[in-house]
Amino acid sequence: MGESGGIVGVLVGLPIFEAEWVLWLLIVMSLVSVAVMVERFMFYTKHSVDSDSVRTKLNSLLDAGDYAGAAAFLSKFDSLETNVVLFGLREYEKGPDSVQDLLAGAESRERLRYQRRLSFLATVGSNAPFIGLFGTVLGIIRAFRDLAGNMADASGTVMAGISEALIATAVGLLVAIPAVIAYNYFIGKVKERASNSELLSRTLLSQLKAESAPGN
Repeated sequence: MGESGGIVGVLVGLPIFEAEWVLWLLIVMSLVSVAVMVERFMFYTKHSVDSDSVRTKLNSLLDAGDYAGAAAFLSKFDSLETNVVLFGLREYEKGPDSVQDLLAGAESRERLRYQRRLSFLATVGSNAPFIGLFGTVLGIIRAFRDLAGNMADASGTVMAGISEALIATAVGLLVAIPAVIAYNYFIGKVKERASNSELLSRTLLSQLKAESAPGN
């Protein structure tokens, strides 16, 4: 028992059982997640277009058979919707089936660009509460260790230690909640852009299929 208690005492005395480093880790994760949120918000704002007006202009150019003009028009923008359609539009001579394959590949590539760093927000949102809970467990362990060395003020020692330990759980939740909200918001934006891209892609494909139909 003495040897076991000695080993436990040595382990509890290690720096890893200090809850403070967990709080610092959560603070760093929070700062990085906020930076990701700001960067992604600015990215989506910068690379946004009015898909309805773009579709109207694109449709008029395609109806006129001006594929070069349509490509020049879309190249003025840098958004998921226009980049996907532009990729297929530049190869329109290959026919609607080939263009459809190209559009699918281009959309997958653009999705990766728009979803960049969002996995970090998802990781923070799902793991920050557990990291905070881990800090709380470490704090409680140290509280009971301090209790063993100060039996005269047992209740005060335990309550103070547990109160401090619970801060880690609270901080973990404070870090996780904004990350989850931001992740869901940005994923919704990506889905919205992908839906607009699908509409523009169908506009191009319908024109190509109409021109390749028998009798045209």
